[in-house]
Amino acid sequence: MKAFPLLLVLAIASASAVAQSLPSGHPPMGAAKQGKDMPEVQLTQKAKVLSTIDTDKYTYIEVTQNKKTLWLAGAKIAVKKGDVIRFDDGMVMTNFESKTLKRTFPSVTFVNSVAVTKEKE
Repeated sequence: MKAFPLLLVLAIASASAVAQSLPSGHPPMGAAKQGKDMPEVQLTQKAKVLSTIDTDKYTYIEVTQNKKTLWLAGAKIAVKKGDVIRFDDGMVMTNFESKTLKRTFPSVTFVNSVAVTKEKE
């Protein structure tokens, strides 16, 4: 029975470490599954991919939507220039500094889900 409190402490510490690796204010990752098989009804936004930047954990996606260019960031996903994607509303962060990319984005929308679709822009 002495092992149970130790296991509980280790589990809490592990969860805390994972939460600390996300940017401040970032929605929890893995809350929704990403990919081509994801039901699109939950993904209210649509845009065309202009460029992508992959890191170890995230994919940054530059898109055009309603004649505006914006950046999205979410869990790593295979997406390429010209793809039409669907995504959730996410959370906008202004002046976001990516330490990994050594770059500051004027605005990035952190999304939980991205899906490549066969739709036209």
